Amino acid sequence: MPHSNPPKPDPQDKDREQEPGYTPASPIKRTLAWIGLVYVLIFLALTTYFYYTGTMLGNLAPMLAVPGFIGLGALVLVSWLTKGAPRTSVAVVLALVCFALAAFTLPIGIVGLLSNFRR
Repeated sequence: MPHSNPPKPDPQDKDREQEPGYTPASPIKRTLAWIGLVYVLIFLALTTYFYYTGTMLGNLAPMLAVPGFIGLGALVLVSWLTKGAPRTSVAVVLALVCFALAAFTLPIGIVGLLSNFRR
């Protein structure tokens, strides 16, 4: 019976074992990415409006704060659900304050946005 030699270990196999595998982003990083995406789309719309009309929109500070407030409230809740920090009472109060600020600021932002279109 012929005797076969075992295959020699490939040096590349050793490198493959040491390479880290795919690690998905944490929920906190994904939440921050969504907040960033919202702002990118807002700035894209503002830039497109400027190139289309030749005028800039003013009085937008309250409107631009709304996604930040909503995102911060969501970020606190996601952090609390995934990491357990901050404490439950602090997370809920902070999220409610952020959402209340967003609700308070939204009508002011809408009025500021609409002030650009009066004749």
